[in-house]
Amino acid sequence: MCIRWLLGSSQLQRAWRAASLKHLPYGHQGTRRWRHSGGSTYRAVIFDMGGVLIPSPGKMAAEWEVRNHIPSGTVLKALSSGGENGPWMKFMRAEITIEDFLQEFRKLCSEISKTDMSVDFFSFLLTNEQVVKQFPVMTEAITQIRAKGLQTALLSNNFFLPNGKSFLPLDRKQFDVVNDPETAVKELKTLLGFTLRTVVPNTRPVRKTMEIPKDSLEKYLRDLLGIQTTGPLELLQFDHGQSNPTYYIKLANQQMVLRKKPPGTLLPSAHAVEREFRIVGTPFYVMEYCSGLTYKDPSLPGLEPSQRQAIYTAMNRVLCKIHSVDLKATGLEDYGKHGDYITRQVQTWIKQYRATETSTIPAMERLIEWLPLHLPSQQRTTVVHGDFRLDNLLFHPETNEVLAVLDWELSTLGDPLADVAYSCLAHYLPSSFPIQPGLGDCDLTKLGIPTAEEYFRMYCLHMGIPPTENWNFYMAFSFFRIAAILQGVYKRSLTGQASSATAEQSGKLTEFMSNLAWDFAVKEGFRVFKEMPPTKPLTRSHHMWARPQFLPRTLGRRSYVTSTDSSPAHASKGALVFSPEGLSPPVREVYQRLKQFIERHVYPAEPELQSHQASAERWTPSPLVEDLKEKAKAEGLWNLFLPIETDPERKYGAGLTNVEYAHLCELMGTSLYAPEIFNCSAPDTGNMEVLVRYGTEEQKARWLTPLLEGKARSCFAMTEPQVASSDATNIESSIREEDGFYVINGHKWWISGILDPRCQLCVFMGKTDPHAPRHQQQSVLLVPMDTPGIKIIRPLTVYGLEDAPGGHGEVLFEKVRVPKENMVLGPGRGFEIAQGRLGPGRIHHCMRLIGCSERALALMKARAKSRVAFGKPLVEQGTILADIAQSRVEIEQARLLVLKAAHVMDVAGNKAAALDIAMIKMVAPSMASRVIDRAIQAFGAAGLSNDFPLAQFFAGARALRFADGPDEVHRAAVAKMELKHGL
Repeated sequence: MCIRWLLGSSQLQRAWRAASLKHLPYGHQGTRRWRHSGGSTYRAVIFDMGGVLIPSPGKMAAEWEVRNHIPSGTVLKALSSGGENGPWMKFMRAEITIEDFLQEFRKLCSEISKTDMSVDFFSFLLTNEQVVKQFPVMTEAITQIRAKGLQTALLSNNFFLPNGKSFLPLDRKQFDVVNDPETAVKELKTLLGFTLRTVVPNTRPVRKTMEIPKDSLEKYLRDLLGIQTTGPLELLQFDHGQSNPTYYIKLANQQMVLRKKPPGTLLPSAHAVEREFRIVGTPFYVMEYCSGLTYKDPSLPGLEPSQRQAIYTAMNRVLCKIHSVDLKATGLEDYGKHGDYITRQVQTWIKQYRATETSTIPAMERLIEWLPLHLPSQQRTTVVHGDFRLDNLLFHPETNEVLAVLDWELSTLGDPLADVAYSCLAHYLPSSFPIQPGLGDCDLTKLGIPTAEEYFRMYCLHMGIPPTENWNFYMAFSFFRIAAILQGVYKRSLTGQASSATAEQSGKLTEFMSNLAWDFAVKEGFRVFKEMPPTKPLTRSHHMWARPQFLPRTLGRRSYVTSTDSSPAHASKGALVFSPEGLSPPVREVYQRLKQFIERHVYPAEPELQSHQASAERWTPSPLVEDLKEKAKAEGLWNLFLPIETDPERKYGAGLTNVEYAHLCELMGTSLYAPEIFNCSAPDTGNMEVLVRYGTEEQKARWLTPLLEGKARSCFAMTEPQVASSDATNIESSIREEDGFYVINGHKWWISGILDPRCQLCVFMGKTDPHAPRHQQQSVLLVPMDTPGIKIIRPLTVYGLEDAPGGHGEVLFEKVRVPKENMVLGPGRGFEIAQGRLGPGRIHHCMRLIGCSERALALMKARAKSRVAFGKPLVEQGTILADIAQSRVEIEQARLLVLKAAHVMDVAGNKAAALDIAMIKMVAPSMASRVIDRAIQAFGAAGLSNDFPLAQFFAGARALRFADGPDEVHRAAVAKMELKHGL
């Protein structure tokens, strides 16, 4: 019964269908040949069943939907769902049982109709008397046709019902049945002159771009093999594989397989088919053809669970046999290099990927940084296949024995666990994966297929080895490698060199695979974090720093940074580093030099800088700050903030991870003036990151360069007095297009840094389309501060503090005309830009808050030791001791949370760290406010004065409970994400 019968297509509602078969060999002797008006001879009449001989169940399904208040078309949608891989088509191909089909069909119908549906009606439709009862007029027509000597045939897919009976609701005596299909196929082939079925499974005619000269190949093989018999060479191409073209050859009674490199220019060391002769024994890459079964779908449809279990067990055992080959006894000791296999593989595939790269893929960039830093410390050396997977195995059709292992081009000596992990890739791919189906969304227990973990344990048991702890690394590497391979396939497809017809799809899949690889890298990072030994805690000195260490030379590559050596080895890349002592040596040296600079130059300058802020010249930058900036730049302590993910080539920044910079940022937070001295202060850091991430080359040249050099300052204009700007979609300032310009009108306030005379750039956020979706209404413009129409109304104060010279301004923008090329990314991208800007910025704010909290606590302890009240030192007062203890605990808790957020940003990206970023913004400002308040209390009235930094610390911490979003917004975000995760 075909699907057309079930759906009852209107095109099939004809009384009968005839086709001319002029030479049907198995007809009765003496049958008459009827002619239609065109003169052709009829020998048989072929009838469709549904809607022709019997009523269409499609119509009955529609009526059933109406009666049961089911959305119209539910049954049709469920049947067509999944296309060729949907449950209906699998059922029609006998790949699943009717019970499995009905279960899937019920699930689909329930999802489509959004109600719990029973599928008993489906069986009812198949067996109902109204359906199985043949139209009387058609019964009479068949009788008359057969009486005239014509044969009759039926188009139907016959299947078995749950009771085991074959379903064909018609009298079979009405139709001629071919009892010997093999004989029929042979007779038809003779009549038609071409083959009706593929002799060799999984082959197809040779693709045009993969054709090879048959004549010269035939002559070569006849000479090589001494074939004297006549007969043409038969050549087919295997439709399997993405790299080297593979062909089936039949010449006389010889069946062979030929494997060759793809045409065109290839990457060095790629497609090394010449390695295979070591396995097959001949350098000509012509192998004996071995007949058997290959399974392309790892779910093994149509097999019983016990059969699937047997196949995966056989696969596992064969891999163990390969890895147990005695290298010396087989003469394979020189088959590859011994040791450091993973190191070489990582380097090889990075080079291969770079050579075929067509666009930047963030996950691949992260993996290229991460993999070399997390290589296994111990590796065994065995023969490795390099491409070991189910569809590269040839099975005996009856015993499930592996007859042959195919595709050895990547074989060498190496780490066997790489093979094991690679063979488990399908476990993490979806069943709808276009190149090869996966098992990721399958019920493996029901199928009888071992999970990846069970498969790995089975391997370890067979090999007699303990399971490795860093399994996630091997999975990350395997997915990275396949991503690099797919990128190469895609690059070749652009020039017609790829051997597979599906090669062009691979370009879209490289990023998908690299994201899967990064998921495993994240898991490995958290495994390492959880297994860190607690027996030796890292010590931390918060205000008495260690002695200076060797000062490394400046970088030769960076344009705007003077820092450590040219390629710092980020030992902490991807790792959660709790204290400065855990940083990699190059970064630890930067930390020590930064700490030393602050102690020698910044702390001593604070009284003079504070006096300048209180003087009449406060709105003019302090010459002392400018001098210290030059010193910092000369010592390589400049532009440390740009994360390596944003600036992977280290063109603009120091190439630090978020975790690494977090420790440096905490140091800078111990002084109000330090961030600017090292060109690491807000809002410039966020604005520079916007330009690096999203700016055009022209925008970077005009604005980024002077900001990186410290010759200019900037501001970010978003908050407005007339609306609740905690919801960024509320902003009302308008940006409209006019005569090739954008015209800005709006009222902004709390614009930090806008009063600084060095402020040359305002990054302005306004609405370009109020009618677009909520988060696509806003845009970001780069506005020169000397543009007419910008009017600063007044400086705003924080608890009476003006924060000169940058300050916080209230500003009017009236008919400010900006060139269209000053738009960042494009209209409607403002919300996206603002969110991308905030992630690292919040880490910076929070770590600086931890730094000022540490200094506040240090000042509090010193004060408590030096003051006496009520006959004893403050340090002996119970309330002071309790406050010191509470402050220490809260600082440590907040630091760990912030470092975790920075770690997640490093290993999974800003988006994945959204929950952690929201939590630190909730925690850090409130923590700092409490710690600083306790310190002020210990100081008494002196803590409120400008003699100590505590009052300014407190004002800054309190203000940060509003900046970058108020506490309430972050609490709501955390709660929503928590509820979304479920119980």
